[in-house]
Amino acid sequence: MRKFILLLFVALLFLTGCADEIGEDDVVITDRFFILQIEEIHLNTDEYLGRTIRYEGMFRSVYWPGTSQYYHYVIRYTDSCCGVGGAIGFEVYFENGNIPTVEEDAWVAVVGVLEQYEENWITLLRLRVTSITELDERGEEFVYA
Repeated sequence: MRKFILLLFVALLFLTGCADEIGEDDVVITDRFFILQIEEIHLNTDEYLGRTIRYEGMFRSVYWPGTSQYYHYVIRYTDSCCGVGGAIGFEVYFENGNIPTVEEDAWVAVVGVLEQYEENWITLLRLRVTSITELDERGEEFVYA
């Protein structure tokens, strides 16, 4: 079923002329299935490590005093437990500290390779960014399951 949905999406991209850069093994996270696709990647990480992930969201940076460094994310907002707002997306990593000039909360299209790393004895996921582009038109900032 998952492959069918991905094939259908890729077919739609070809029909609209937007598929010139999408590889057949790329994972394209869409507005409608944003939460479900992110959860699928977290539940079945081994199937996605090393694959290219593409999606849109808000660029955010957070300073973490425990490591004395900034962490960057591309996220969307969602509800979480007990009606408290949350965020869903991935940490985005720029090799050699080559962080582009992207304003906080800018709407971006990000493309990156999913990788796993350990920090403070915790295993985390992030996208090693190959492309990040600021977009003029914003997608759905709030997503729901």
